[in-house]
Amino acid sequence: MPIELFNQGGHQCLLFSDLAGANSGAVQANQFLVVDDDTGALIDPGGNLAYNELLLAVNRHFPPHRLTAILASHADPDIIASLDRWMTATPARLYISTLWERFAPHFCKPGKTEGRIVGIPDRGTRIRVGRNQLWALPAHFLHAEGNFHFWDPVSRILFTGDLGVSLGGDPSRPITALAPALPLMEPFHRRYMASGKILRLWARMVAPLPIEMIVPQHGPPLAGPAVRDFMAWVQTLECGVDRFGERDYVLPD
Repeated sequence: MPIELFNQGGHQCLLFSDLAGANSGAVQANQFLVVDDDTGALIDPGGNLAYNELLLAVNRHFPPHRLTAILASHADPDIIASLDRWMTATPARLYISTLWERFAPHFCKPGKTEGRIVGIPDRGTRIRVGRNQLWALPAHFLHAEGNFHFWDPVSRILFTGDLGVSLGGDPSRPITALAPALPLMEPFHRRYMASGKILRLWARMVAPLPIEMIVPQHGPPLAGPAVRDFMAWVQTLECGVDRFGERDYVLPD
């Protein structure tokens, strides 16, 4: 069963988790469906391990032939390795950073993506879904070179890809107190986020938004006090290139 993040006035946000199966050997990943009246969008639909179950699950809630957009925060396999199959099953267009729009066709058979990839410029854009819009917000180097988060102004949910991840957390139990979750979050962020500078720029950008929930691609959402505590925490974090030096660049024995 999906986790209902929001459902009001014909606008719905659903989270799907663990569709790849506990014994797949793959990292746990979340996929998202945003529906506005008779139009839908998938956010980070995942790899082939999740495709069959996700298609069946989506079909229980929304007809796949009415999906108009597939939004990819970046181009990792756990984000869009199933792209070929979604290009077959739906009429949706793929929205992805201009840095990755010429790489995405490698996931598909020749010609499958022709005319169906929309490159998102570095500054971001707004993507119509039904009566409303999802905003693609710049999140470059968090962790990919061309990276976007997706803001839903109706639900006030910020979908953040790999930012906010807590590996091993239960997606059905939102994090409302940040401190107990940090042991599951900190090692991942220290390695996968590029630098403290980028985190501070991101936090200042999103600070004016009335965020009710931060929902990453792995682990549980952040809600309540954890949202602002997380935004404060990332601005103090030493990570990525901040932590590397000569000791990390030596010839192997």
